[in-house]
Amino acid sequence: MKKLLRLYHSVAKRALMDVQRMIEHYKEFKRYHFKEHEELFIELAKKGQSPKTLFIGCSDSRVVPSLITGAKPGDLFVFRNIGNFVPPFKPDKEFHATAAAIEYAVSVLEVQDIIVCGHSHCGACESLYKDIPDRIELIHTKKWLELGSKAKEMAIEEVGTEDKELLLRTTERLSILVQLENLLTYPEVKRRVEDGRLFLHGWYFVIESGQIEYFDEEQGDFIPIEL
Repeated sequence: MKKLLRLYHSVAKRALMDVQRMIEHYKEFKRYHFKEHEELFIELAKKGQSPKTLFIGCSDSRVVPSLITGAKPGDLFVFRNIGNFVPPFKPDKEFHATAAAIEYAVSVLEVQDIIVCGHSHCGACESLYKDIPDRIELIHTKKWLELGSKAKEMAIEEVGTEDKELLLRTTERLSILVQLENLLTYPEVKRRVEDGRLFLHGWYFVIESGQIEYFDEEQGDFIPIEL
């Protein structure tokens, strides 16, 4: 029991240190960075938000949309989930967080662009090749990962399974295309794309180099954005 209590206090202490570090960063933000953008925050509070882009990214802590894009407050409507997956449209009355974000961004905020941004070393894509146990604490995770099955099948067909790194990187990129395809199952997304009022983009962020690749429809491949 004493050993368990010592372990608990050790973990709690580390957690408090992490939270304290965030508090210190907040203090720095409030003293300096907020003042730099104070007028913008006041304007956004008065007039509301009107972002032009919905950014669908992964929850991975290494991928920070505002840092990558240089976006200011009010520029991006950001939605993040495990694997930057987009479930196909399903018109029922269940709880659908990703679908609700897409609908709100498109039909209420009327964004002009949607970026689906995947990344290298994606834990979700790697998990597609692992056996997830049937445990209650992973029931939603296992179901969610089914959204990556099509990309997995496509990747295996394209590059085989001998080179694991190539297989994972290929899966990550192909998954972006699958999510763009799923976006078009949403009636209003499809309608606005066909009308030329909405544009879809597939991005791939290489964590170790900071490089962003975009999917070029004409070349049918991901091309690095030139600096």
